[in-house]
Amino acid sequence: MRIRRNLTLSNYQYAIAKGLHVFMEKPVTVDGPTSKRMLQLAEAAAAKNLKAGVGLMSRHARPLQELQQRIQNGEIGDIILMRGYRMQGQFGLGPKPSNISELDYQVQRFHSFLWASGGIYSDNYIHILDHLCWLKNAWPVKAQALGGRHYKQSQSGTPFVDQNFDTYSVEYTFADGAKMFFDGRHMAGCQPIYSSYVHGSKGLAVAAKSGDCGAPSSLYRRQNPMRSNLLWESKDSSNPYQNEWDDLIEAIRNDQPYNEVKRGVEASVVTSMGRMAAHTGQEISFEDMLACEHEFAPGLDKLTRESPAPLLADAAGRYPVPQPGITRKREY
Repeated sequence: MRIRRNLTLSNYQYAIAKGLHVFMEKPVTVDGPTSKRMLQLAEAAAAKNLKAGVGLMSRHARPLQELQQRIQNGEIGDIILMRGYRMQGQFGLGPKPSNISELDYQVQRFHSFLWASGGIYSDNYIHILDHLCWLKNAWPVKAQALGGRHYKQSQSGTPFVDQNFDTYSVEYTFADGAKMFFDGRHMAGCQPIYSSYVHGSKGLAVAAKSGDCGAPSSLYRRQNPMRSNLLWESKDSSNPYQNEWDDLIEAIRNDQPYNEVKRGVEASVVTSMGRMAAHTGQEISFEDMLACEHEFAPGLDKLTRESPAPLLADAAGRYPVPQPGITRKREY
């Protein structure tokens, strides 16, 4: 039994050629061209009966698995609204130290660069977006958004030079008209909120009470999560990070069909939709995102330690940042 993890597209292609099962981390992709190529590789892996796990552990959280079944069975009625929040402390990146190369600096601090991770939005927010869409059993068809940089500096006054916004607020729309709202914030001194909710025509589900998939999950009659309205609360406390590996290993040992790459790519596309909508100020559809020809780092598999970085800073050491309404090209 051999497993590779932390894959790029070329790594996955190599693993398929060698007949290796894989585990890859999220986000699987951050732009349209890599998404389409990864979908093709997923089909090639499935044709060879190779197993693939993706690090979206919420789908392996046993409370969320039971909640998904209860919602699909109609226990809170038709889904009309979903809400997700990841509001935490300050996040940013100071100027590059002199003792590190530009490429190493960007690779080691990948959360700060869109080419390396999709930025905070793609890398951090994908978990809640993925499990809410799973609970709905659908992907949204479009997104429109707000976002911005505020006092983008450390508390000591060091200017931040990364590409992320401080705040994001995205409205996703599903084919049936239902809405999903996601709010992200990384600013010091603000109220932390890190949770997700599903509102149905008959009641409310608390999906993650704290964190990406923090138990307990619960169901309530009507829309007020009071104990007197409680219909069900999960009891399982197993570790979803361990579960995702256990599920993959079990599939390998028992030769069961197991390939999470397609839905990992789709979750990544949905996440990139929200990021691009915020960064450009334009409405972005699922098809827009998948068909977008812009690729953040073409030739990524050819980078060496001596290569120039895919992104260059200006004379002041700052990197390009999104400017909604000014930068309208779908390159963010």
